[in-house]
Parts: sequence; C-alpha cells; structure tokens
Amino acid sequence: MPVFELDNHDIVFPPAYLADDSGLLAIGGDLKPERLLTAYKMGIFPWFNPNEPILWWSPNPRFVIFPDELRVTKSMKQVLRGDKFKITFDTDFMGVIRGCQEVPRPGQNGTWISEEIIESYYRLFQKGFIHTVEVWQEGELVGGLYGGVLGKCFFGESMFAKVSNASKAGFITLAKNLEEQKFELIDCQVYTTHLESLGGRMIPRMDFLKIVDIFKNDIPEPSIWSKKFKTRFEY
Repeated sequence: MPVFELDNHDIVFPPAYLADDSGLLAIGGDLKPERLLTAYKMGIFPWFNPNEPILWWSPNPRFVIFPDELRVTKSMKQVLRGDKFKITFDTDFMGVIRGCQEVPRPGQNGTWISEEIIESYYRLFQKGFIHTVEVWQEGELVGGLYGGVLGKCFFGESMFAKVSNASKAGFITLAKNLEEQKFELIDCQVYTTHLESLGGRMIPRMDFLKIVDIFKNDIPEPSIWSKKFKTRFEY
C-alpha cells in the first residue's frame, strides 16, 4: 500500500485499512486539535521522532485492553490495598505529560513528545477530550498516564513511572473506573509486555474500527474525571 501525503490545510485522512503492513498510513499534516480528533475517530494516531515529519499509524492487529478483562496480580492487589500511592485524575496535566516526555524508558533513546504535541494535547485537555491519571508518593508525582476519550473508548497515549509499580497502580485504577462507567475498550496502540501483563491482547484492525465507530459518540458532554472517578477500589 502507498503511504499517503497529507495536506496542511484540509483535515482529511485516507481510510485506516489502507495502512501498509507496518501500520503506517500517512505522512505530513499538522497536530492541530481538530486533526487529532479526526484521526482518533478514524482509528489513527500520530507517532514520530522529533525533527522528523509527522507519521500517522493504524496497526493491524491492534493492541487493546477490554476493561472487564483487566488482570490484577496478587502482588499488585497488595500494593493497591496499602497506602503507598495516592491516585488522582485530571489534576496535573503538565506534570504528567512532562513526566512522559522526560522519564527514560528501557530500549528508547528519546521521546516523540515535542513542545508542539504538548501544546496541542493541552488544548484538548482544556476541551475535556484528554484526561490524566496522576500517581503520588509523599506529595511527589511519581507516575501517571494520559489519553483521549471518544464516547466509550479510551485512547491511551503515554505513561511514565519514577518508582516501581507507579504506572501500573494508575492504569489499574483507571481501568476499574472505565469498567464501572461501561467503557468498551482501552486502545493501547502497540504491544508492550507491561500492558500484556494487565490483560492486553491483539484484535484485528477491522474489529477495532467497528468498536470505535459504534461507541465513539455514546457519552454526552465531556466531564472532569476528578469529580466522578474513584481513587481507590477494594481488592
């Protein structure tokens, strides 16, 4: 399949199923909030290195977690039952995205989160599309994650941890809340062993696109998660 070149003026994407075998669909365009929202609605996401053209992806198969299939190990249940971490929602966007930008990851030399990305996602956060999960220890932000919401689908973007189990604690608490709110899926984009251990699995891209299309508009207006999401669950 050819890789499509996007126009900087028209917010138009080719269908996601036209991506090549690697999942690469298109190149170019911009990161304006309107384009990002259009991409999410079509099952497409940006992922590229700094100082390189924007690349747009829709992998096949797609790596997802269904909230009711979340796996929590005995050791993580012990962590979550204790007072090691305090978890909040939508309270420190900049702290979370900077953490995702700056905290090193094994096997990666850098990050794709540029200043342009931060600006665009902050605008989406202000509109209620992007949400954050913060994990605190003794008043310090030690982990977290952020992602977008369309209807009953959560699109995970990035997570970080400065101490062991911090990102897992945040993700598990998020997933439990999403299950209570009857979300259909958590899009993890690409495979990681970290998320596989929590219940992640591959599904065909067409199945993923059908779920997004059906449920992307199934929740009324955006809401602030800090007002309705639980910060603790019984394990």
